[in-house]
Amino acid sequence: MPGINESLLFHPLNLAVLTISDTRDDASDRSGALLADRLTAAGHKLAARAIVPDEVEVIRSQVRTWVHDPSIDVVLTTGGTGFAPRDVTPEAVKPLFRREMDGFSIVFHQASLGTVGVSTLQSRAFAGQAEDTFVFCLPGSTGACRDGWDLVLALELDSRYRPCSLAGQIPRLRELCA
Repeated sequence: MPGINESLLFHPLNLAVLTISDTRDDASDRSGALLADRLTAAGHKLAARAIVPDEVEVIRSQVRTWVHDPSIDVVLTTGGTGFAPRDVTPEAVKPLFRREMDGFSIVFHQASLGTVGVSTLQSRAFAGQAEDTFVFCLPGSTGACRDGWDLVLALELDSRYRPCSLAGQIPRLRELCA
């Protein structure tokens, strides 16, 4: 039966949160704040946090910087995954991937369907692996970030989740899924 095995040791991950928005700042970034609060409440470390505009090269540069930072295990982005003209997160981030994680989008949409109905179709949420760093790109709404963390990522990034979590695919923790 899948779930958290409380008898196992929890291994905190180092996560970076990137908000992609032309209108948000530190005071108004509720989605980035929600992700930062949720991940630290789960026992993980907020390794970095930033806000960048909806511009392909700026987004790509920040994600690339964090992917090359050995102290960051996972990058979470929020924003820019819809169909508005300035929504360019997939176009900015996907070229960095060596592998896409098709299942994340599917599971995210299944979870989101229960909270926003077919409006989930308006999201291009996606994930993949850039070098050895996992990158999860969520929509910019707080509801979508809540669904993404609470219903998907909280479990998948918990090293105690069985049969196996993505934590076991992070280089420093690979023995967890051996």
